[in-house]
Amino acid sequence: TSKDMRDNWCVGYTDRYTVGVWIGNASGAPMHDVSGVSGAAPVWQALVERLHAGQPSRAPVRPAGIVAQRVRFDGIGNAGREPERDEVFIIGTEQAVLRAGAEVAQQRAYGIASPRDGSLYAIDPDIPPASQRITFEGEAGTWVLDGRRLGSGARWSWSPWPGRHRLALVDRDGRTLGSVRFEVRGAGVKPPRS
Repeated sequence: TSKDMRDNWCVGYTDRYTVGVWIGNASGAPMHDVSGVSGAAPVWQALVERLHAGQPSRAPVRPAGIVAQRVRFDGIGNAGREPERDEVFIIGTEQAVLRAGAEVAQQRAYGIASPRDGSLYAIDPDIPPASQRITFEGEAGTWVLDGRRLGSGARWSWSPWPGRHRLALVDRDGRTLGSVRFEVRGAGVKPPRS
């Protein structure tokens, strides 16, 4: 909820309660070695267990006119990235296969789909740096970050480091297919050497 990892939060609900937990230092000092999973979430769980002591929560009741349907995702760039799952539909609108439509195809055909221009990311000090990645997605091409070639393809996984960055996607002929600027905040990590 703030910059520089000064607090964390967890919000959830049951059939009877909506509970939000905020954890932070009144002084505004950073929360060292505490993430939402290790700070606010255990407090949220303890509160909900206490609220439901002697009266367990019930699963939500599906409204009339709503049905569940197993769906498969096909289309541009999916290649098994999105697993099959149950989705809910208004009766009469069920679909067994969801495909990326022309609108999605058009978005991807014009450069960078992700990250969006102006995106802001934060490095979590409680997660090992090797486990933190930002995935660049778009049209197949060569990814160039801050003037340095990273690699080629429709997707590229990058280990972030703090700072303001400019990402470009370039085709085989050297034409820029798209460019965005984004920022990474967090712990001081040195970028890899060229």
